[in-house]
Amino acid sequence: MARLRIGLVQTHADDSAEENLQRTLGLIDEAAAQGANIVCLQELFLGPYFCQEEDHAEFDRAEPVPGPTTDVLAEKAREHGVVILASLFEKRAKGLYHNTLAVLDADGSYLGKYRKMHVPDDPRFYEKFYFAPGDLGFQAFDTRFGRIGTLVCWDQWYPEAARATALRGADVLFYPTAIGTWHGEMELKEEQLRAWQAVQRGHAVANGVYTVAVNRVGTEEELDFWGHSFVFGPAGETVAELGEAEEVRVVEVDLERIEAQRRGWPFLRDRRVDAYGDLSRRFVD
Repeated sequence: MARLRIGLVQTHADDSAEENLQRTLGLIDEAAAQGANIVCLQELFLGPYFCQEEDHAEFDRAEPVPGPTTDVLAEKAREHGVVILASLFEKRAKGLYHNTLAVLDADGSYLGKYRKMHVPDDPRFYEKFYFAPGDLGFQAFDTRFGRIGTLVCWDQWYPEAARATALRGADVLFYPTAIGTWHGEMELKEEQLRAWQAVQRGHAVANGVYTVAVNRVGTEEELDFWGHSFVFGPAGETVAELGEAEEVRVVEVDLERIEAQRRGWPFLRDRRVDAYGDLSRRFVD
């Protein structure tokens, strides 16, 4: 389909997984009522951003993927005929966990999952304690409404991740996100926020795709989450940007712009794939 309606669900999360799930189901209803084709939820939407501390008890939040939450979301996807992208804390095996994005198609079928490839370890973002790095590679999924790419939060800083996903034919790159500013660095909030947006605007331009980030809002312990979820177009234009309040926004994009943009700026044609061997090295000494 040439035109795609993307639903962004920007909300908070508290400690109750069941309450967060029920509230989110209602927000999916809102997005569907506004005509959304694909609804993207924020990163780890079932609970607070627990990675601010290293606490073994938090592993109890994890569940199989597919599992009970994807079963509930599959019913909601089928009810409305929408695609749902859901970021979950996956329990893969005893003691082995991932930060995982599940894809439910518009008929309720489970299309598959993407495991977050880049896992941070920064003040208040102690994700390496909880998540093993993804091992499914970069992926794109054929949904009822088009071919989309799935990435998660920290992945958004890496041009290699965006490129690898776009090269799989994705027209839209989705980034469920939990990003904000640590209270010890509040003077950097505006700088960090604009850098976060700028890098993904660059991904959109360099790959001739749409980029979508869906962030959470509110204050959780020592983190202020920004909100400011957005959709950027293939020329880097701002199609939509939300504020810092809770909101459900449905944004229409024209997928035919991708072909036109790539004809004008043929970056994929002019890539020197024979000269990029150093990109597989950590650093060129």
